[in-house]
Amino acid sequence: MRSSRLVSILLLLQTRGRMTAAQLAEELEVSVRTVYRDVEALSSAGVPLYGDAGHAGGYRLLDGYRTRLTGLTEAEAEAIFLAGAPGPAAELGLGPVLAAAQLKVRAALPTPLRAHADRISGRFHLDAPGWYAQGEEAPYLPAVAEAVWNNRILDVVYRRWREPTDVRRRLEPYGLVSKAGRWYVVAGPGPRTFRVDQILELTTSEDEFVRPEDFDLVAYWTAYQRDFHERLHRGEAVVRLAPGVRLPRAVPERTDSRGWTVARVPVESVEHAHGEFLRLGTGIEVLQPPELRERMARTTAELAERYGNPTSASGD
Repeated sequence: MRSSRLVSILLLLQTRGRMTAAQLAEELEVSVRTVYRDVEALSSAGVPLYGDAGHAGGYRLLDGYRTRLTGLTEAEAEAIFLAGAPGPAAELGLGPVLAAAQLKVRAALPTPLRAHADRISGRFHLDAPGWYAQGEEAPYLPAVAEAVWNNRILDVVYRRWREPTDVRRRLEPYGLVSKAGRWYVVAGPGPRTFRVDQILELTTSEDEFVRPEDFDLVAYWTAYQRDFHERLHRGEAVVRLAPGVRLPRAVPERTDSRGWTVARVPVESVEHAHGEFLRLGTGIEVLQPPELRERMARTTAELAERYGNPTSASGD
């Protein structure tokens, strides 16, 4: 445990520069006294680490000192190669960069850990999109990523679901999120969330924006997903389900004399429920709300008329 912590101190100082004992203690979740002892142990082992006193002081490594990755555990080495996502990296234009980085990490690993890394990358592959998800083309993704990195304002034509569908927007892109194979850009002012594949035109402005210092992309996305799911099923439908038919989120209320189950189902909207319920064919009957029942009746009547007329199949 202590050896792992010593390596963590080295890597923190190597990547962040000067850090105080209090900052190291907070990062490692140990006491300041423990940090003092660990720093003393590193110095005794010959690590060129020294501390500066005063308000702006702290510990830092001698300029140019680098440690090899010999402190990685077997699980950590495996996780590095399992977490490498070649698909999203390639979409961002970073495929060669990711490959080069993994090659350098692999070369720095001790032989036993290198073998474990090769083993896990050969046995596990992460493929985020679902089976029936149609991959959307997002030709402007690399440009959006570059704007995110360089704090550049974007002028876009964006296609949304409501009228008017095509609108012009001036975005301050704070970050990118890949969700189930689809890319979203979180942008100010707001911030708000936009699908990258729905950007129809894009121009990168020479104007820069100031990214809010307190903006946390992970925290924003977590809250966004929670709010989305809370808004998703605000309506409710009452349905009858044939014996053996199952419907996600349905809450059964009673079973009638024919063995059909009357249940309440949360729904996103009449339009969405209409499409979902039609998939069940004759295994479902909508009782409430009236507008959904009427829409289902109209659709089934149109289908009955279309398929009940033998001549319609010939195109006459």
